[in-house]
Amino acid sequence: MKIKYLIISVLCLLFVCAEAKPPKLTAHTTYKKSEEILKGHVSCKEMTVEIARRTLKNFLDELDPTKTYLLASEIEEWEEPSEERLNAVLKNYKKEDFELYRKVYQVMIQAIGRRNALEEKIDGIPPPENIKEIDFKELTRPKDEKELEERLLALRALQLETADKLEIDSKEQFMKRLAKRRASREDEVLQGGKKNEQNKQMFAYFLKSLSGALDNHTVYFTPQEANQFMVQVQQRLFGIGAQLRDDLTGFTLVRLLDGGPALRDGTLKAGDKIIAVDSEPVVGMDIIEAVDLIRGPKGTPVNLTILRETGEKFDTKVIRDEIVLKETRFETEKLPYGNGVVAHIRLFSFYQDPSASAATDIKEAIETIKDEDNLQGVILDLRGNAGGILPTAVAVTGLFIQKGVVVSIKDSGGNIQHLRNFSGEVSWDGPLIVLTNKGSASAAEIVAQTLQDYGRAILVGDPYTWGKGSYQTFTLEAGNIDKVNPQGEYKVTRGLYYTVSGKSPQLTGTKVDIDVPGSLTGLEIGESFAKFPLENDEISPNFVDNLSDIHPFHRGKMMRLYSKNRQKYVDLYGAYLPALQKNSSLRIEQNKNYQNFLKEVRKEEFDPETAERYGQNDLQLEESLNIMKDLILLVKENKQLQAAS
Repeated sequence: MKIKYLIISVLCLLFVCAEAKPPKLTAHTTYKKSEEILKGHVSCKEMTVEIARRTLKNFLDELDPTKTYLLASEIEEWEEPSEERLNAVLKNYKKEDFELYRKVYQVMIQAIGRRNALEEKIDGIPPPENIKEIDFKELTRPKDEKELEERLLALRALQLETADKLEIDSKEQFMKRLAKRRASREDEVLQGGKKNEQNKQMFAYFLKSLSGALDNHTVYFTPQEANQFMVQVQQRLFGIGAQLRDDLTGFTLVRLLDGGPALRDGTLKAGDKIIAVDSEPVVGMDIIEAVDLIRGPKGTPVNLTILRETGEKFDTKVIRDEIVLKETRFETEKLPYGNGVVAHIRLFSFYQDPSASAATDIKEAIETIKDEDNLQGVILDLRGNAGGILPTAVAVTGLFIQKGVVVSIKDSGGNIQHLRNFSGEVSWDGPLIVLTNKGSASAAEIVAQTLQDYGRAILVGDPYTWGKGSYQTFTLEAGNIDKVNPQGEYKVTRGLYYTVSGKSPQLTGTKVDIDVPGSLTGLEIGESFAKFPLENDEISPNFVDNLSDIHPFHRGKMMRLYSKNRQKYVDLYGAYLPALQKNSSLRIEQNKNYQNFLKEVRKEEFDPETAERYGQNDLQLEESLNIMKDLILLVKENKQLQAAS
């Protein structure tokens, strides 16, 4: 990865009460749950030598992700296992025997004791100079105790250097906070020395390792994690209503949600940095710990210490509340052009609740703009949209096409189901651009690629999108948050999505028609950078839809409803693409501000969150608007030529 890009958005800080105890797992229940996950997976149906190899590797990474505990020499037989050992692991697994993992776990327990002894040893040793964060990227495990000691000294030097730059009262307090974080993680492994509890935690790590060995979207959740996950899914959220970014020197308020308590109070603003919560410094704290301090029940106060960009430092009290996320779902603006406007519609997710959905909101916005202005074009902005509810994505696509297949789902048994747009009413049939970036994923890729497949839209933005073309099911149903299995829950990848062309965005992403680089262009992010991504796949195109997946009893009736106003492939923009691509490339090349921006993007320390500050503009959107203007002109010229002929 070119740079460390970690943005954890806390749209509303969650209120979840749960004790940090290991799941109630035994060897038998762990085996049963493993088999359930394997049987439900789209392609990995049973434990194999390869999955055993991946699981072992993941298990070591679960125990020691920072590579500051285990030595290469003491885990070599597990990190680079022989075929003989893997076959033994496989044989023992089928006997519900996890003794090998228990041995690795015991090595980790001993490594924790060694790490603490080394921390005491280096306490009085002057740390080395000129240590950089990049030195800690792509680490291998230390070969011996001496190298581990040197690594810990270098890590401490980096921590102290960071502490020097932070505006906190005590460097010692900062280092204690880091030590507390480390101790908390170690306690999770040690479980107070209780063998039975250690075994339960070991089984949880195994299930996490096995799930991650299948693909990066199959996940095992402890009961506490499952609880938190369901709170997020159901949007039962309580907090201050802010999107946070971890800046090491505190947590910057990236966005304040309309109607949320953080904005409602009028004291806070975007760019402010939280450096303490209820008088406890959060600098150097993990963002999850910081969230834990800020979150709380509706109606209770939280005191925040704020450092403003001007240098001003002050305290403010915010009353926690339930947050409505509408403002983070959808934004519209009218961009003037000629004697009319271009609509810019920014969709952050494909949402749906009893009172609103992405499709109904976009439809209403388009109708309102058409009533008020001369609408000449629409830019559907799906940058950073990570997906959402699939039927909603189908409905959004249906605003721009007539009846037809939008997306197909193939499950682990090879069965294919088509999701269709049954509405013949199109909200906008004029010039359409879909703006995407590397952060556009899942349902966002389906919408973009389907509109591209039908020839209905031009895709603009980063060269390709994220590449998530798989779908998952979760064992805990919505509404059952109080019925979390004490053994844990899981979500498993069941199959792939395909658009009407039969192509899936899995792994490759959706490719744009016109490359307009943005802040994520240079980042090594996406499905292709995951540990064990599923391969790309294709099915037959479905432009001609005979409803073959519908039961014959219902097929005739549905065909009568479906027969008129069918969407066909239309090459609306193919003739214009060469000119549009050439004009865009020249504009970007001759735009000094854009060129300076691209130079920054290529730098190791580039921060994508500051990208839009260049020239006070969103350069990617600005160029998309220029492409739309060109397109509108070319379409008008073509109509005039046709009329004249």
